[in-house]
Amino acid sequence: MIVTSKLLTGFDAPILQAMYLDKPMKDHTLLQAICRTNRTYDQGKTHGLIVDYIGIFDDVAKALDFDETSMRRIITNIEEIKKQLPTLMKKCLGYFMGVDRTVEGWEGLMAAQECLPTNKEKDTFAADYRVLNRAWDALSPDIFLNAYKSDYQWLSRVYESVKPTDGRGGLIWASLGAKTIELVHQNVTVGETDEDMDILAMDADLIDDFLEKQKDLKKATKKVEISLVAKILNHAQDPKFIRLGEKLEALREKHEQGLITSIEFLKLLLELAKEAARAEKDVVPEQEIDKGIAALTELFNGVRNKNTPVIVERIVADIDSIVKIVRFDGWQSTTAGKQEVKKALRSVVWIKYKIKDKDVFDKAYSYIEQYY
Repeated sequence: MIVTSKLLTGFDAPILQAMYLDKPMKDHTLLQAICRTNRTYDQGKTHGLIVDYIGIFDDVAKALDFDETSMRRIITNIEEIKKQLPTLMKKCLGYFMGVDRTVEGWEGLMAAQECLPTNKEKDTFAADYRVLNRAWDALSPDIFLNAYKSDYQWLSRVYESVKPTDGRGGLIWASLGAKTIELVHQNVTVGETDEDMDILAMDADLIDDFLEKQKDLKKATKKVEISLVAKILNHAQDPKFIRLGEKLEALREKHEQGLITSIEFLKLLLELAKEAARAEKDVVPEQEIDKGIAALTELFNGVRNKNTPVIVERIVADIDSIVKIVRFDGWQSTTAGKQEVKKALRSVVWIKYKIKDKDVFDKAYSYIEQYY
């Protein structure tokens, strides 16, 4: 969006992250304008970014009639951030001396986590990483960052893997921004589907048998723990996974305080992993939901006319909601599953919204069968 004058100073949208200035401003107009980005939003936005193309901030104290020394403390030049980045990167990498950063997957993360054995070391690393993260977000997508991309990506994955799963320590363990999240998840697979099926099949006797076969208990524990953390963080907004995160942190505390043995810790981790694998089976991939919603939206937009004043967003939301309640894994392959979904769809389309058009119903069902 390009804005100017009154809209610039009055525009209020907390989601606004960055502002690009290319016209002279001063006094209250400048102050109101740059404050458009200062609203926090969700967990992903903790600050805004002002990019000055014409040099207003070269003399910002005069433009705002504020004390120059005070203003210099909060106004940072992009070139200064570039100068600081190598030092910030080196400081974070210093926690992991001797660790081979080319090792992928849980084995690489395990080696890094061994350098952060207690919560104190983890919190110290997190505080230093957050400074680096803010600098990176301020500079991205500057090509200057290309030389540091692989190291930053590695550090970000380590940060995510040791981050508390229950939301504690919000000042240090803040959510990563969209730019960093995209880097973290590029070409990464921590938990494998086959392993999930193995865990789901474990009863108490099989868990005991699994424990007896482990030659390196510490390594086995870390593998399960890293995979579990990845699952929980991948569904961070889901209530089931929020509760799992709380359970995991309580379990970690007990183990660190010596209240449970290493064997007991691994056994309880495996139980949590079973819960997580079961919960993940109930989660429809977000991209599939999006495709389903998009297809249904297009369908009902075509139905709407002066005689059928359908509120498309509402009907699609109702269908999406009720289908997710009645469907189950593999429902498309069973007669009972198809009947339940058709019954649910009929209750929305035919009964609630009075759209008794068989062609529309059949198309809606076909989209559901494909995407849900």
